Amino acid sequence: MAVVFATNTWAAYNFADADGNGWGDSWYVTGRQRSVDLQRPFLDFGVPFRFRDWDLEFVAWLNRTGRAVDYLSDDDLDAVRSGDELARRYDLIVFPGHEEYVTRHEYDVIERYRDLGGNLAFLAANNLYRRVDRVGETLVRRALWRKLGRPESSVVGVQYVGSDRGLRQAGYTVTGAATAPWAFADTGLADGDVFGRYGIEIDARAAASPRGILVLARIADLLGTGRSAEMTYYETPAGAKVFAAGAINFAASLGEPAVDRLLTNVWAHLTVP
Repeated sequence: MAVVFATNTWAAYNFADADGNGWGDSWYVTGRQRSVDLQRPFLDFGVPFRFRDWDLEFVAWLNRTGRAVDYLSDDDLDAVRSGDELARRYDLIVFPGHEEYVTRHEYDVIERYRDLGGNLAFLAANNLYRRVDRVGETLVRRALWRKLGRPESSVVGVQYVGSDRGLRQAGYTVTGAATAPWAFADTGLADGDVFGRYGIEIDARAAASPRGILVLARIADLLGTGRSAEMTYYETPAGAKVFAAGAINFAASLGEPAVDRLLTNVWAHLTVP
């Protein structure tokens, strides 16, 4: 198993002011900035932006449950020769955080890995959203993958719906306990039950989502009519199993027993041949 940290996203959200002009050097500060310097130190004592929110609880869960994994950065994934090589190395690839920015090679490797039957778990939201290019020690922002003819929902199962910065959050309502009982075994959850409190950024199915995709849980109309969060699962003819949490703060709730058990079930299902 491998865990890929969203280091490209960390770099994009790094608001360090390396050029000394009084503004953070990020395209989140000004749209005129199209690249970020990867050599800048992180603010907040060197800890990446929102690491404690999106990643730390998952790392603690891995340690608490004794799971041995390889930890990879986006650069590590970009250095893998092909999806074939990734499939030879790993049965499961987990993206615990906000895997928003990926290079073309990363996208190719992830998609090919899935096509060969590799299993994927996306524990946040807004994944594989935008293309970036690595140019020397800078990361250059490009177009959305869906506008480049490669919608992220074709791989992840769901895609970015929107964000309200967490103004409205709500619990997931279970919808898949009858169709995917393995996911909710021993959680105490049945269809119609509500758990957690999620939002901030959310995903849902789209036209390019794989056929036969299952909705395990849903927060209806969280960001307005028709803008719901969906937790999904699908399988491919090649045997790939793909889980997507559908909300950016899912992994941050692993301290809740039902969510801990849910992820334990998903992990077991995705690692059993």
